Order: sequence, then structure tokens, then C-alpha cells
Amino acid sequence: MNIVWLSWKDRGHPLAGGAEKVSGEIMDRLAADGHSVRLITAQHGQTASHEQFAPNLEIYRAGNRYTVYPKARQLFKQVGDDWADVVIDEMNTIPFGAGFYATKTVNILLAYQLAREVWFHQMVFPLSVVGYLLEPLMLRILAQGNYRRIATESNSSKLDMERYGLKNIQTFRVGIPTTPLTELPAKNAPTVVLSLGALRPMKRTLDAVKAFEVAHSSNPQLQLIVAGDTSSSYAQKVIAYVHASPHSNSITVLGRVSNEEREQLMQKAAVILVTSIKEGWGLIVTEANSQGTPAIVYDVDGLRDSVAADKTGIVVPNNDYAAMGNAISTLLANPARYADYRQQAWEMSKEYNFDNSYRDFMKIVNEANDYDKK
Repeated sequence: MNIVWLSWKDRGHPLAGGAEKVSGEIMDRLAADGHSVRLITAQHGQTASHEQFAPNLEIYRAGNRYTVYPKARQLFKQVGDDWADVVIDEMNTIPFGAGFYATKTVNILLAYQLAREVWFHQMVFPLSVVGYLLEPLMLRILAQGNYRRIATESNSSKLDMERYGLKNIQTFRVGIPTTPLTELPAKNAPTVVLSLGALRPMKRTLDAVKAFEVAHSSNPQLQLIVAGDTSSSYAQKVIAYVHASPHSNSITVLGRVSNEEREQLMQKAAVILVTSIKEGWGLIVTEANSQGTPAIVYDVDGLRDSVAADKTGIVVPNNDYAAMGNAISTLLANPARYADYRQQAWEMSKEYNFDNSYRDFMKIVNEANDYDKK
């Protein structure tokens, strides 16, 4: 197959995250299997407008975060219209709308998650309100596009999309960049609570700190480690709160850490707290599970999928940091239950590798290709 993949970020982009890692790994496997892939994406830094990234994998770059969408349509007419068999339209907040102009191809919309509530935590007023109100309209228009299949990573995201008229949605397992431990070593008297990820409003890191304060009040042996980028103004608010906290001596803010340090922290931690507004899946949960650490999370899209409640971790009501704090104390006070959660979380994490992700994704592509043959 000849495949055009549309995404506003490639994996080398400064703002690239988990979605770009998953997409990049799928593209690598497509190319290795003999398919030809042309990625159309935004320019960044001094990157070339055309790059032969690997055998069977080319990158075409044009425009920036906002202008890439019309420029991608122009590029598609040049390098994809008479060449491509399949188009993957990767929607990261804004879709490319390939279902309206790629008329000779099988089109698949790849949407890891919808923004919705995130607008109010990541954008300033009134842009937050504008984005929140326009997204449903955009999705209902998108539902009229010529997309054979919509691929997403969790049942929560699937249900979210169905509310706005999108159909033929299928989920696929996402891969994680961490390799699960080959065996599950015992954690001797685990006391470290971990919050891992960029300190941004949508991650609600401050809720994790407050949850820790609740737990620490009943168990003074606990320690909290907060690791992630601290360049935002929100991060400075979190740091100021930590400094003023009566529990500050037991809280460490590390800032950004290397991949090796991330894995070491996940192995060391007793539990990881994830307090995001919403996620497509909750990759950090599965990564921590792979290193033998269960998660306590809010009951929101993505996180309720990545945690099997009361089997691999604990799901508490959204916004209830006190419930999260009490869950920390309750779980760590029950060694048998904690060991069971660790074991099941570790076993479940083994399913989420890039080979399985590719197999699931190709099943969606092949079913879309066979649509007319049924």
C-alpha cells in the first residue's frame, strides 16, 4: 500500500508527545513491512521540507502549527493524490479534513482523544469558550466526511466521539516506550508517591500534591516526588504551594528528568497519581504498571480505561483529591491487596507494546480496505 499520513507534529518536533511516539512506531512498522509512507507535517526549526527518513518512509514539511492544514492539502495534491491508496488523517485537536478532498483513497481518521474540557485549562478566556463551543460543530461536520473508519485508543474516546455523530469507530491498543520488567521484585516498605509529567493546568498536578497532603497527615513516612517540565506559569504556582505547605519537607519537585530517571522513579514509587482532566488512554499509567507500580487516578476519560478499577489500581471520583489521598493510605496499609494490584497491573502492561499496536491498527486499515468487498 501507498499511505499518506497527515499529522501536525512528527516525532522530532519539540512539542511531540506520546501520540507522536505511537504514530511513529506504527509508521516504522508499515515501512518495514514493505508499505510506502509519506508523512505530511509542519515545519520546525531548521528541518528540511523533504526528508527520506528511512527506507519506504518520507517526510514532507510545510507551514507551522496553524498554517500546516491548508498547506498539507496543497502538498497532498502534489505528492499523494495520484499516488496514495490510504490516507491517515491524524487529528490533534484540529483534523486535516482529508475526508473532504482525498477522493481517490481509503480515508481513516486517527483521533487519540477530543479536547472538550481541556480548552478551559489550557487556553485563556475567551479563546477557551470559543474552542469549547466550536469543537462539537467541527465534529458534526467531520462526521459527514468520507472516512471509512475512525481509529482511537480507548472506549472512553470512542463514546466521546459517538456523542457528536462520528461512526465506524474502532479502538486499538497503544504501545508504551518502556519495557516491562522481566520479573516483579518486592518493594520493601514502599513510601514514595509519584506524580510524573509536565506541570500543566490540564494535568492538575496541584491536586496530586493536595492528595499527598491528605495521605501524609495519616502516614508521615510518605514522600512525594513531582517530576516533569516546570517552565509554565502553572508550574510556578504548584512550586509556590509546595513551599508553603506544612508537608513541604516531604515533597521534592525535580523538574524535567531523563528517560532513564523516569524509569527509576517508576520502579521506586509505591504508587503513581494521575489527575489529568482527561486522557486518550493514560500512557503514563501503563508505563508505571510495566515497572511494577499501580496507579490511583481520577475517574475521567482515558484514565478509567488504563486502570482496571480495583484490579490494577484505584479509580476515585473526579476532582476529589481527599478521596485520592485516602486511597493512598488504604492501599499501602494493605500489603496483600497492594501486591495483588501490582501483579495484575504488571501483567496487563505487557499487552501494550508497539507490535500489538501495529497489529490492531492494521486490522482497522485492512477492514477499511475491504469495505467495498462485503
